[in-house]
Amino acid sequence: MIGFLHGILLEKDAPNLMVEVSGIGYEIQMAMSGFVHLPSLGKEVALYIHLATREDGDFLYGFINKEQRALFRSLIKISGVGPKIALAILSAMEPNVFARYLANNDAAALEHIPGIGAKTAKRLVMEMKDKVADWEKAGMNIDVAAGSSISDALGALVALGYKPHEARHALSELQDRDLSSEELVRLALKKIK
Repeated sequence: MIGFLHGILLEKDAPNLMVEVSGIGYEIQMAMSGFVHLPSLGKEVALYIHLATREDGDFLYGFINKEQRALFRSLIKISGVGPKIALAILSAMEPNVFARYLANNDAAALEHIPGIGAKTAKRLVMEMKDKVADWEKAGMNIDVAAGSSISDALGALVALGYKPHEARHALSELQDRDLSSEELVRLALKKIK
C-alpha cells in the first residue's frame, strides 16, 4: 500500500502529475485545488496518496494533506461516487466548506459541482452528515464562505506561497473582525512573520 510519496515533480498537466521517487515515475491524479500548492517542475514535492486497484489497472490519487485524503476516501464509499466525482468535489471546495453544506442539508449547493446531480447530492448529504465534525476541524474553525473576505484573504496568502495551515492559523484570530480581504492579508502577514 502506498500512503505517501516524496520526490521530484517531473510533470503537471491537470489533473495529472508525475513524481519521480528513486528513479521511478509515479503517475498521480489530483484535485485542481491541490495544483496551486505544487512547486515548480524539478522541485521536491510531498503528497499523501490513495491507491485504487481496479480491473483496468492501479491508480494513484494525490493530496496535499490528510484531511483531503480522508474526505476523498469517504466520498468514494458512497454509492454513485467514484474517484472522478470525488476529485471534482475536492476541486470545487475545501473540506470544511463541504462539511458546512452537509451540516446545513444543502444538497442544492452540491448540485453545482460537475458530475453531481440531484440524487447524488441528496445521497451525499444523507450518508455523510455524521462525518461533518472531521472536516470542520480541518478548517481550523475559520469561516471560509465562497466570495467572503476571509476566503479571498486565504487564497491570496496561499498564492503568496504560504502553506494553507499557516494562512488559516494567521486568519483564525481575525475572522470575527469586519475587515476587507486586503486588510486581513496585511494583518495576517504580520502574524506569520
